[in-house]
Amino acid sequence: MRHNRVKDKLRAGEPVFGTWLSTGDLLAARVLARMDFDWLTVDLEHGPIDWSQAAALFGAIADAGGVPLARVPEGNHHLIKRTLDAGAWGIVVPMIDTVEQARVAIAAAKYPPTGNRSLGGSHATLNFDMLSSEYFQRANDEILVVLQTESPRGIANAEAIYSLPGVDAIFVGPVDLRAQMRSADGTEATDAEFEAALAQIVSTGKQAGTPTGMHVMDPETALRRAAQGMQFIAIGSEVRYLSERAAEVLAVVKPGQVVRNPVRY
Repeated sequence: MRHNRVKDKLRAGEPVFGTWLSTGDLLAARVLARMDFDWLTVDLEHGPIDWSQAAALFGAIADAGGVPLARVPEGNHHLIKRTLDAGAWGIVVPMIDTVEQARVAIAAAKYPPTGNRSLGGSHATLNFDMLSSEYFQRANDEILVVLQTESPRGIANAEAIYSLPGVDAIFVGPVDLRAQMRSADGTEATDAEFEAALAQIVSTGKQAGTPTGMHVMDPETALRRAAQGMQFIAIGSEVRYLSERAAEVLAVVKPGQVVRNPVRY
């Protein structure tokens, strides 16, 4: 029988640091699951990962002692149910702009009477090392529900969204948020405007008692965001770590040449 320790740390006010798995590669997941990340998120929104791959990744992470999460493509009942039944210990739900969207996502992640998740599947019980009866009784307390704020509309509705029962954390996708903050003529938000939006998110989260966080690309920024008050923080991805290390090697063996690194995240 296993327990989702990430929820404990968030409730205690501690930061948790994880990373993104975007390729669907099983070996990469097995390696990172044996390191000291608090959690690993399989990206089903943007990664070309099918259900069989996802179930294998969740199982490999859990068997190695890690906490497998998944970013779902959309916050609907069908996708959330399948993701959790495939063995994820929690969901990250993109583009939550309204209270209604948030309620749909939360309900899909919770068994009755709290929500409307249907009972079934075996991968989840294996990953938690529980009997089915135990999992059905405890899953509502163990499953992590993280909602993404990625637009000015989401920020405008933040107080109501963040206060909903069942929300464990709020996560900012910085690239989408900046894109959504563009003016009608396509002008990008300034750094000051973006930082003000992040500060508002953190402040609203604190008022609601809901941890906040975001995706960053390096450990220094992760620590800076933690000092700002964020708790749920993703650092890069497996493919970024691969490309960064390769770029470092090439910079040594091919000095003076411009090293192309096609990966941003």
